[in-house]
Amino acid sequence: MSANKKCIKCGLSKPLDLFYSHEGMKDGRLNKCKECCKKSVSENYLKNIEHYKAYDKARAMLPHRVEAREKYSQTTKGKEKKSYASREWKKRNPIKHGATIIVGNAVRDGRLNKPPNCSNCNCEPSRLHGHHDDYAMPLVVRWLCPKCHKAWHADNGEGLNCD
Repeated sequence: MSANKKCIKCGLSKPLDLFYSHEGMKDGRLNKCKECCKKSVSENYLKNIEHYKAYDKARAMLPHRVEAREKYSQTTKGKEKKSYASREWKKRNPIKHGATIIVGNAVRDGRLNKPPNCSNCNCEPSRLHGHHDDYAMPLVVRWLCPKCHKAWHADNGEGLNCD
């Protein structure tokens, strides 16, 4: 018969295997059951979401993590994941994808001119995005650098008619 322990959070007596291991405790198990621990962690995360988002963003940019992502993206599995993510985005965003295709074709055919500079900050990035304020008008675009494009969406949300 396995021993039970009382959780200090929910007050229920549960088998020891429902408590996390903890070397500092006399019986080798934490005083909160796994279920209560998970609930506490989730509540804390939601309560401090901005802190955790900033932490995760900074952590993702650590040099060894950037390098690991770059290496992974060159592997067969990394390429498959990227392809899968791209297909899923196209399924979720058919109007945006269609507008992107229309713009690309228009640039290729010379019906739409792509300037060398961002229309917002006038920088010369390696890549410009054709931004749509309204996806119902796919050839009406504003050419933005990735930084300005991201900032525009952060300030204004999605473009019109993208659903």
